[in-house]
Amino acid sequence: MGLLEPTLEALRRLAALDPALWTIIGVSLQVSLAALAIAAPFAIAGGYLLAGARFTGRRALVVLLQSLLSFPTVVVGLLLYLLLSRQGPLGAWELLFTREAMAIGQVLIAFPIVCAFTLAAVESADPRLHETARTLGASRLRAALTVLREVRFALVAAVLSGFGRVVSEVGCALLVGGNIAGHTRTIPTAIALETSRGAFTEGIALGIVLMAVALVVNVALAFGQGSGQGSGGARQVLHGVGGR
Repeated sequence: MGLLEPTLEALRRLAALDPALWTIIGVSLQVSLAALAIAAPFAIAGGYLLAGARFTGRRALVVLLQSLLSFPTVVVGLLLYLLLSRQGPLGAWELLFTREAMAIGQVLIAFPIVCAFTLAAVESADPRLHETARTLGASRLRAALTVLREVRFALVAAVLSGFGRVVSEVGCALLVGGNIAGHTRTIPTAIALETSRGAFTEGIALGIVLMAVALVVNVALAFGQGSGQGSGGARQVLHGVGGR
């Protein structure tokens, strides 16, 4: 019974649209979605280019990219803090303890995830797809978009995985955001703070929201993968290229 009362109170506050809770939720989603919108296009382009490139040191670059997948977010936050602090080289920008700083940190966290997943997806695609598209008269950009369209469901998985990682990370957000109420306090940092205070009601409420976000992401991923089966794949894509 010890957790029943705070859980019921958490559900009541969520249903009542408690301003304090929904401000935290809004900040968290705003920062994470903005970071993903910035990181995803560059990460997808980088993953595609790296998949097709052949140069000395490529293998080392791929290993480095894959290593960044498990890079501690608190270290990312520490490095960014040192750069943005008043004594740091970027201190004049006065970004420390702002949403912009948090977004920069989440861009750095999301980029290697989306890039590495894109690299794997493009490498697993049929290599004849790009060659055939070029033979049919497609430009390099059109051929690239053809390949990316073929692996689009893997790209959706990459982007959703990146979002899942940044929306739930706490180390970097605490260091560069400062956990300022109404300004830089996100769902994970608020859960850490309120739990340390013994305020389980707010922590449970935000935990429910975070689990709901994770559930929505996973359902969207499963739905996207299911929709991609039996779509005709490369043949449909190449037919579209050849018909132009």
